[in-house]
Amino acid sequence: MKAANGTLFDKDGNPKPGILRGIERALDIQRPLILSNLNRLRRRHPEASPAELARFLERDYLRATTAAGAAVGATAAVPAVGTIASLGLSAAATIGFLEATALYAESVAELHGINTEDPERSRAMVMAILMGEEGTALIRSILGASAGQGAPQYWGQMVSKSAPNSLVKSLTKSIQRRFLKKFLARQGGFMLGRALPFGAGAIVGGTGNHLMGKAVIRTTHEAFGPLPHTIPGELADELQLPKPGNGEKRA
Repeated sequence: MKAANGTLFDKDGNPKPGILRGIERALDIQRPLILSNLNRLRRRHPEASPAELARFLERDYLRATTAAGAAVGATAAVPAVGTIASLGLSAAATIGFLEATALYAESVAELHGINTEDPERSRAMVMAILMGEEGTALIRSILGASAGQGAPQYWGQMVSKSAPNSLVKSLTKSIQRRFLKKFLARQGGFMLGRALPFGAGAIVGGTGNHLMGKAVIRTTHEAFGPLPHTIPGELADELQLPKPGNGEKRA
């Protein structure tokens, strides 16, 4: 456990600069990548509704994160890979999980008609989703009072649309402090589990990522609510349907 925490934190208990930079990059998914992700699904399923596209996103997200966690955990069973090396790979897997989560959550936000162009709003939204109930409570406590009677029913829309920029900046600072403390502390335990030998690391890594992924999906549903029946206008204009007869297969 000491080695696992030493991979993430310095001697003063602060996240290491490399880990912080990795987290910041992982959370800052650019909108063109999100649109490309949705385009990929829409080309394969041109008649799919937003709800159906969201289910495909969930499927791909869970498959990718579960497989990645298991793959990193499996390295601990390789004799040539030591514990410290396994912990380093596990730290990289943590960043990969964050990237996959940001891509999933922001893709779902776009299906709700929420533009993810603003990186600060998107970052706050993703961190709150990863924090689950605590993130939801924090957002409602900071933004709820200011929104008053006209507040959106779902907090994901509050963060992404109606909240003033000054409040979003305050929210981002507050949530980032708590997010880093809670998420990285939890990851220390997961990193240790993924480094277990004899194949146990693969089980812990795959199961841990799967459970975290399921929690992310559940919180994302709570953040944005039901999906619209049709692709929102701005997003529909940016998504490209395949041309007839191009021979592209559906997945």
